[in-house]
Amino acid sequence: MRIYTFMIALFLLATPIITAQNQSITIADIWKNSTFRTERLQALHSMANGKEYAVQNFDTASRVGSVDIYDYESGQKVRTAVSTAEIEGLDYFIGYEFSPDEQKVLLSTQLKSIFRRSTLGEYYVYDLLSRKLTKVSDDLIQEPTFSPDGTKIAYGKNNNLYVFDIGRNETNQFTFDGKKNSIINGITDWVYEEEFAFVRAFDWSADGERIAYIRFDETNVPEFSMDMYGDKLYQTQTVFKYPKAGEENAKVKLYIYSLGEALTGTNVVQTKEISFGNIDAYYIPRIQWSKDPNVLSIQTLNRNQNDLTLVFYNASTNKVSQPLRDRDPAYVDVTDNLTFLEDNSFLWTSEKDGWNHIYHYNVDGSLKNQITSGRWEVTDYYGYDPVSKRIFYQSTENGSINRGIYAIGIKGKNKTPLAVEAGSNNADFSADFSYFINSFSDASTPWRYTLHDAKDGRLIKSLKDNEAVKTLYNSYKVSPKEFFTMSVNGEDLNGYMIKPVDFDPTKKYPLFMYQYSGPGSQSVKNSWNSSNDMWFQMLAQEGYIIACIDPRGTGLKGRDFKKVTQKELGKYEVIDQIAAAEKLGKRDYIDADRIGIWGWSYGGFMASNCLFQGADTFKMAIAVAPVTSWRFYDTVYTERYMQTPQVNPEGYDRNSPISHVQKLKGDLLLVHGSADDNVHVQNSTRLVEALVQANKQFRYFNYPDKNHGIYGGNTRYHLYTMMTNFIKEKL
Repeated sequence: MRIYTFMIALFLLATPIITAQNQSITIADIWKNSTFRTERLQALHSMANGKEYAVQNFDTASRVGSVDIYDYESGQKVRTAVSTAEIEGLDYFIGYEFSPDEQKVLLSTQLKSIFRRSTLGEYYVYDLLSRKLTKVSDDLIQEPTFSPDGTKIAYGKNNNLYVFDIGRNETNQFTFDGKKNSIINGITDWVYEEEFAFVRAFDWSADGERIAYIRFDETNVPEFSMDMYGDKLYQTQTVFKYPKAGEENAKVKLYIYSLGEALTGTNVVQTKEISFGNIDAYYIPRIQWSKDPNVLSIQTLNRNQNDLTLVFYNASTNKVSQPLRDRDPAYVDVTDNLTFLEDNSFLWTSEKDGWNHIYHYNVDGSLKNQITSGRWEVTDYYGYDPVSKRIFYQSTENGSINRGIYAIGIKGKNKTPLAVEAGSNNADFSADFSYFINSFSDASTPWRYTLHDAKDGRLIKSLKDNEAVKTLYNSYKVSPKEFFTMSVNGEDLNGYMIKPVDFDPTKKYPLFMYQYSGPGSQSVKNSWNSSNDMWFQMLAQEGYIIACIDPRGTGLKGRDFKKVTQKELGKYEVIDQIAAAEKLGKRDYIDADRIGIWGWSYGGFMASNCLFQGADTFKMAIAVAPVTSWRFYDTVYTERYMQTPQVNPEGYDRNSPISHVQKLKGDLLLVHGSADDNVHVQNSTRLVEALVQANKQFRYFNYPDKNHGIYGGNTRYHLYTMMTNFIKEKL
């Protein structure tokens, strides 16, 4: 479900423009005052006519929330679809979703976060013609989704599924065995949500007559418990199912519920389980009805995730076909790029030729043609226009650190660059692919938003440019981010460097390295500064040189570069970071005796490993929320790259920081949140114990009740103050 929660001009500068030059960046500027915050076009909902778009607005003076409709060409508001000033019984809403016919709007309130992507909330249907407001349920629910004709809403509640008939104001429950920490119907479990990146595990057929849904049986999945200390006399405990590497996952089954049969009042079986025969459906990471209301597409994966099968199930004949099988010696990525065309042929993305590209297949799975090709990656797929028969996508054709927007014909010809300025271009297309709004930034340009003609990329008008932020930023002591490539272990690695404003090549400077290094990731990219980049500028003004290197295993440089780390997470990445540090240390202006490294999550895993294994290279390291053994992390992510610890025990253990604690010579700061449901604090406590038994001195800081993001209130300000002080003390 897509509930849109955006505003065009919501995020304003928090401080006035400073006119004086050479201001010093402070931690408060970054983490308290939001001094460099930009105005953003968060997202846009294009109306079905392709000529208008909707945004959610809020008037702070009147306290009125609204969904307003704007004309693409003029940028002018043409009408208000929803206004809380005109709705009795609803004072505010957080997000909205139009029905397919755009005659109704689903409004969300009282949203409560569960995990990274999942929420519970109150939902209302607002009829734009009758101006009637109807509450979907008196309880908090999950993932409410309109039927194709807009007359019904399916949703999850208490691990079961329901259908709400809007006109009749009636609710029909159609699963009954849902139970916490046991059975979940139509909503993903923790590991699917986190690693397959979706929550709604049900889908309406094109005619609204059927709902397909995944049933998760997590009865035998081991439980994870997490203390929450709060402010009461006794702590509470959060308990949920979390399958660690090698442990049992939820057993998944796929069902189809027939609403048509339910309405007949006959004794016909309404719910049917789909049998996959000899197809390995250990995971079901995607389900999607095709344009044919009888045909459901299903993506299945084996446990090693190197054999992905596209399955078609015909609900009218009960037959299963297997049109496509995508296999890889390492793993196959799951995406949302499957697109069905008018004839039910389909588009698919794959790394089968060594780079991620778009392919066109017949309905029987035979290849029609490869649409894109080259030693570059398709990084985002925007969709297909059946009128012009063009495909719209984002890629790295202009260099792996850049992103450009392109259109190409369905036969792979007549490629048209639409927005290819060096930097990061991101497109939001209108429903009919007539227009797109491009968001652009590079390392020196904050986000700017422009409207373009999708036919040829012609600029129509500027929407927002954040020039005020750029002027403000340039009034501080900031240095350009210098991009470069470095030959390390036979590969040209992407990197960037930030030097002090008053850099003197005859002097020697301490070097502080940042990295993430996780599979398929990218830290070296030509885009506007994050909060960490602002922190790096602050450190640079204190006399530190900042560098970042993307090692082998990171993304957007081809399959072989990315997947070299298979079964060996932490081996080649550590080798490359140490070698890069040593190579940088040979430069005349870098003090090789004062090199530090830091990272968060996978980056924390790397920072601790580099400090231990590169004891003669790195003087200090900061590891925030690190994985310290892949044995402690979840099945889906870990086994994708490592297989199970039962099959690959040496790969798990020899690259774990815990196995190298005795090598520690430098200074380590270890930080973790006690309520981290993702990378459990167990990772840090096990590392602490190993360091203690090896008689190694270090610093450890635990943030009570904070999750993997370690934020809330004064937390980030405290964390970055602590890390800054540690750097100044130890580097």
